[in-house]
Amino acid sequence: MAAEQKTVAFHRPAGKKVELSDHEREEIDAWLARYPDDQKRSAVLGALRAVQHEDGYLSTAKMDAVAEYLGLPAIAVYEVGSFYSMYELEPVGKHTIMVCNNISCMLRGSEEIIEHLENRLGIKLGESTPDGKFYLKMEEECLAACCGAPMMQVDHKYYENLTPEKVDEILDGLEK
Repeated sequence: MAAEQKTVAFHRPAGKKVELSDHEREEIDAWLARYPDDQKRSAVLGALRAVQHEDGYLSTAKMDAVAEYLGLPAIAVYEVGSFYSMYELEPVGKHTIMVCNNISCMLRGSEEIIEHLENRLGIKLGESTPDGKFYLKMEEECLAACCGAPMMQVDHKYYENLTPEKVDEILDGLEK
């Protein structure tokens, strides 16, 4: 049985070109500084992370802007954006929540944490809250924090040794 492939269509809406923000350009420049001048393609992962962090997802227009800024063909950026599960190509909630559900976290209560988040937010894995504030990512196999299990990542920040009460404190801090 063949593995299911994700099909993605990139649409360039007519209208004005989207520009990168000053903050996005600074972040991308920091990634570029890590690599030789002739290896700009190496900065694509970091560049897309910076853009997604600002907007919550990767629009085709923003990926085009990244490609132009890096001097790469747009397809080189689209390939990366559509391949990795850490990138969202459609709008999701402002705050992305990823709960590790690998064996270490599962044995230490990640299923209870997921259930608590679903009940508190009124959504299931893979959904966003109606107000667009939170997105509960479908699945995260491993976030590499086994010694702090159960753990979750919210907007690229790690939270370990979770309990339902600790999750509530984290969410309350984000709602302010």
